[in-house]
Amino acid sequence: MKTLEAQVITQEDLLKHWQGHRALTRRLIEVFPEKDFFEFSIGGMRPFAKLVDELLAIAVPGLKGIVNRASEPYNEGAGEKLIFKAQYLEKWDLATEEINKYWEQLSIEDFSENFNLFGQYEFPIIQNILYFIDNEVHHRGQAYVYLRALNIEPPFFWER
Repeated sequence: MKTLEAQVITQEDLLKHWQGHRALTRRLIEVFPEKDFFEFSIGGMRPFAKLVDELLAIAVPGLKGIVNRASEPYNEGAGEKLIFKAQYLEKWDLATEEINKYWEQLSIEDFSENFNLFGQYEFPIIQNILYFIDNEVHHRGQAYVYLRALNIEPPFFWER
């Protein structure tokens, strides 16, 4: 039986919040110089393109798994190898549309149900979705450091 727990934010506002973060991450991808997007790193951290690969491998596959209650293993290397920043932007935009599509299939009651994300993380669905957002914010922070090190002014973090 599905249960409805106390709600602090609406389902629509949570999606708007997530998509605001995604829009900001997209702007960071846009301002990166092509070469540095794929190669620049500091202190052994992965280049931003590799971080975006991770974000793309988590958001839609994770949400699709949640909606379909199919716990597929995490697979960052799945799909085509992207070699141009424009390809990343295109894939990002497609992922944004897919997130909206899958989001519509969630009910408010779904958020309190447990789901074993990627067969590894058994948590309530709301926790999995918050992880998607937190992980993106974390990696976007790395991108801000990269841009500052490259003497490039990044977009303001609050402009979502």
